[in-house]
Amino acid sequence: MADSTSEDYYTEHKKMLAGEPYTGGDPYLTLLRKHAQERVAEVAKHRHDPERYAPAICNLLGSVGDDKAIIESPTFFDYGKNTHVGKRFYMNSMCVLLDCARIDIGDDVMFGPSVQVYCAGHPTDPAARLTGLEFAHPVKIGNNVWVGGGAIIMPGVTIGNGVTIGAGAVVTKDVPDNVVVVGNPARIVKHV
Repeated sequence: MADSTSEDYYTEHKKMLAGEPYTGGDPYLTLLRKHAQERVAEVAKHRHDPERYAPAICNLLGSVGDDKAIIESPTFFDYGKNTHVGKRFYMNSMCVLLDCARIDIGDDVMFGPSVQVYCAGHPTDPAARLTGLEFAHPVKIGNNVWVGGGAIIMPGVTIGNGVTIGAGAVVTKDVPDNVVVVGNPARIVKHV
């Protein structure tokens, strides 16, 4: 492994955050993911201790809008620090956030159980996939959004304000404000 003070040590991390192809198995990225899992364990440990719970969430995530965020266990974050949530965020159990790129979540957002947010992706070309390179694109979720259980949000998607995403939906493209989307791929079924 490269010296932790050398510029090369952070190269794959910089590529990942810049949206460039990067090597996910890089030792520094592996270390960051390990630290994230330690912070996730702290959140779970302090779930019923009001004095330690909010600080544990703040230590896990990149930013938190207030001390009312709730993250049920078990849950998984790749990095944690690349996820930014607004006020009154609620995330039910079994959620997975592959925050290899930035995830921005607005105020009053609720995730049902087993919601998955993927910033990470892999090449569809089999030969390119063998190189071990990955990519990451940011995800943005507006204010007052309900994401139903088992929904999947794919890399690079922006979800507007006032949106409801039905349980099990697979969101592959941007969603405008004030609609209900369901299905795979998700499609608008109602304007609210």
